Amino acid sequence: MYLLNAGYLCNFTLMHYYSHQRSMKTRFIIITFLLICISSYAQNNSHSTFYYQRSTLFEVLPTDSNDIVFLGNSITNGAEWYELFNNTNLKNRGISGDVCQGVYDRLETITNGKPNKIFLMIGVNDIARDTSIDSVALGIERIIDKIKVDSPRTRIYVQSILPLNEETEMFQSHSKRYLEIPLLNKKIKEIAREQCVTYIDVYSSLVIPNTDKLDLQYSNDGLHLLGTGYLKWVEVLRPYVEE
Repeated sequence: MYLLNAGYLCNFTLMHYYSHQRSMKTRFIIITFLLICISSYAQNNSHSTFYYQRSTLFEVLPTDSNDIVFLGNSITNGAEWYELFNNTNLKNRGISGDVCQGVYDRLETITNGKPNKIFLMIGVNDIARDTSIDSVALGIERIIDKIKVDSPRTRIYVQSILPLNEETEMFQSHSKRYLEIPLLNKKIKEIAREQCVTYIDVYSSLVIPNTDKLDLQYSNDGLHLLGTGYLKWVEVLRPYVEE
């Protein structure tokens, strides 16, 4: 009697164990599948809604070999470049909120047309997201590398990041990092030299002398530019645009 009960108990325990193991295996497979789906979704939706609105527009507005492309984030996005230079070959390819990876991901919409020149300014939003200076510099270098491969005849101009000013108490995630911008610009200048592309110092024309802060005659929020700021920027760029 006891032997039968012991045998029954042993079989029941083994059946329960194997059932539990199958259940655990099934749960593991389901969880793995869900994680893959979530990861895939995140990779395909890693940018903002506005990014996709703007980048898909660029897909149907091709560039050609006569074009001069301004590539960057909201600071680039905010200008009317062809009017500022009175040149219809100037194309605005700025996207508000963009970062180095975002620019890299949409480069083909620009390089497919083999434009004459690209003026790049990117990195301040990366800094605001706590990305290290070295990582931002690496992101900019990857962009340069890809342009060179995809459109080797395109002349590349890498612009400094603009100064910031926290005194407006706006865009604090950006402006409180104002001391990091000169360090990043030093890295960008080194990359430009190593890559044999042109570095343009816009920073010095917009900073308050003997400080690291954006002159508020050019900005009302410590990050983005007023019309006066864009006119000053144009002064710096004109020789490169017209050469």
